[in-house]
Amino acid sequence: MDSPKARRITQRDVARLAGVSQTTVSMVLNGTPSPSIPAETWERVQKAVRDLGYVPNRWAQALKTSRTMTIACVVPDISNPFYPALLRGLQAVADDAGYDVITINTDGTAEREQRFINWSLEGRVDGIVGVFFTLRATEFKPLTDADIGVVRIESRPKTGGPLPVDNLYVDNEAAAAEVTRYLVGRGCRRIAMVAGIGGPQDGRRHGYESALVAAGGTPMIVADQEFTEEGGHRAARALLALSDRPDAIFAANDLMAIGAMAAAREAGLSVPGDVAIAGFDDIFAARLVTPSLTTVSQFQYDLGKAAAEVLLDRLQRGNAAPGTSQSMPFRLIERDST
Repeated sequence: MDSPKARRITQRDVARLAGVSQTTVSMVLNGTPSPSIPAETWERVQKAVRDLGYVPNRWAQALKTSRTMTIACVVPDISNPFYPALLRGLQAVADDAGYDVITINTDGTAEREQRFINWSLEGRVDGIVGVFFTLRATEFKPLTDADIGVVRIESRPKTGGPLPVDNLYVDNEAAAAEVTRYLVGRGCRRIAMVAGIGGPQDGRRHGYESALVAAGGTPMIVADQEFTEEGGHRAARALLALSDRPDAIFAANDLMAIGAMAAAREAGLSVPGDVAIAGFDDIFAARLVTPSLTTVSQFQYDLGKAAAEVLLDRLQRGNAAPGTSQSMPFRLIERDST
């Protein structure tokens, strides 16, 4: 005969074991600070939770607080290795605050990004951290009006505006210029760029062009439809077939750089002996390929943590205050490909 189903542990059970009121248990579980709850009482409640194996009923909490305790992380390409570290940083902070994280892939298209806005307005999430290629700040107003927190991760400098949309950005133009100056300093004179279409491509292209022109060089850019290894391979193959081929290639991201390295090998060229290659993003594979790839780190894990902290602060303060903007660091990582 089957054993009866185990009774669900409730906040009342936790309160009884900890010797406190159910209200105190609720405040502790919701992370609500109160000078009336001593640290010793707080720890006693947490110990009771652990001892009993209490699991909060998220549906009941949502009905009571009008909060889902869920954050959406929105990315344009979930298969791009840049994003897992970002997501892990976000989740590390969200977990500690009692929030679940879901990931949404938009392919960076206007249709999918707008569909996500409409989906969020159905009350599915409390806040959003996202990389958006097509939406402008004003298009997030329906979300902020619904008291949903929004943090954008941007590739260009931003300033806070009247809308309560917060921004974290890495100056991709400045980073691309630094890579280009580095290649010039390594003695490269015919520095080309392989790039994709859309996304952070414009800032990286402008940084490359401005630094190269300032050094007396002539920009050569081949753009492919995709920010992928295949896209980098196609673009680099076209450059390396030129009679006056480049002696260095700066790729708009690491996947394209890895594709460019494959194209160089197929052409019988050595990297970096015949052509130096640099990328952007410092994905995990960048240190594993041969030769290891010179690139730009955006510290994705730290970026995800910072975005989560900004969002949680916004959720606590509400959407009355205007938007903020925060610059995040980057660093050139020199490896064997240059």
